[in-house]
Amino acid sequence: MRVIATDINAGDAARQALESCISKGGVVLFPSDGIYGLACDPLDEKAVQRIHEIKGRDDGKPSAVMYFSPLAMRELIRDLGQKVGEAAGKLLPGPVTLVVPNPRHRYPLACREDPSRLGIRVIEGPLSGARCPIFQTSANLSGEPPTSTFAGIVPEVKDAVDLAIDGGRLTGLPSTVVDLTDLDEHGTWSVLRDGGMSRGDLIAALGH
Repeated sequence: MRVIATDINAGDAARQALESCISKGGVVLFPSDGIYGLACDPLDEKAVQRIHEIKGRDDGKPSAVMYFSPLAMRELIRDLGQKVGEAAGKLLPGPVTLVVPNPRHRYPLACREDPSRLGIRVIEGPLSGARCPIFQTSANLSGEPPTSTFAGIVPEVKDAVDLAIDGGRLTGLPSTVVDLTDLDEHGTWSVLRDGGMSRGDLIAALGH
C-alpha cells in the first residue's frame, strides 16, 4: 500500500496518484470533504465488489459517483432537466449528495436496484481537478461509524487498499443527501439525510 499525505506532498502528486490507481482498477482510501472514503472506477465491477468485501458485507445500498471538477460531469449534466441542472449548479461543489434522474442509466453499479436514480457529488479540496469520476462510499466496516481522521481508519480497511491519501482531520460531517428527482416535473425536493449542508442553505438555494 502506498500512502500520500496531502499536507506534505503537492496536490498534483495526490491527484496523479489517485488517477493512476483508479485507472488500473485499484481501490483508494481518500479524504472527502467531511469523512474518509473508499473509491474505485464506477464502471469496474471487480473493484466495486472489492470495496464491498473490504467493508465486510454488501448491504445493497446505492452509492454516489463523485467528481473532483464540475467540468468532469458536464456530459451527465446534459441529461438533466432544466431545474435539476440549475440546482446542481447552485449546490455543487459542496457537502451534498444530489439524487438526480438518470435517464441513460449511467453507472449502474452505483445505482443498484434503481438505475433511474443516481447520486452525484462534486467536492473541493486537495484532490480538486482530478479527472476521473469515482464510485465512493465511507471508509469503515459495515455497521461501524465513519471517521474524520486518517488515524481513525481501522487496519482492516486501511491495509486492504492500494493507495491511501492522508488529508488530515476533516469536518466529520457526512454529506446532506437531497432528492431532486421530482424537481422538474413537480417542483419539489426532499432531504433524505441531514449532513454538512443545512436545510436553511438548501432552501436559500432551491426555495421551499
